[in-house]
Amino acid sequence: MISLPLEAEAVPLDLYEGKVYRIRGTRVPLQTVVEAFALGMSAEGIADAFPSLALSDVYAVIAYYLRHRLEVDQYLAALDGEGKRLAAEATDTAEYQAWRAQLLARAGRAAKAG
Repeated sequence: MISLPLEAEAVPLDLYEGKVYRIRGTRVPLQTVVEAFALGMSAEGIADAFPSLALSDVYAVIAYYLRHRLEVDQYLAALDGEGKRLAAEATDTAEYQAWRAQLLARAGRAAKAG
């Protein structure tokens, strides 16, 4: 009988700058793979959509997500909350509001002229 290797393999994830988990050796975040999987994409489809991902890594990340769904979902919720906080911080400034008003005024003038 042929023996198969049964040792545990590391999940191909790295923590980038202490903030975002990415698939090892790529710039693709964990969030992207999990969201694609949640939308019904297959591992093959995800690997096709992101050529820097190895199919085996996509399967490993999906398996990790399925085993640790609660923790990964909590991480993604925190990431989403931080993104919303940063967006609100950037758009709640007087400078942003003035810039937005200028753009809307230009768009209104262009629509009337066109």
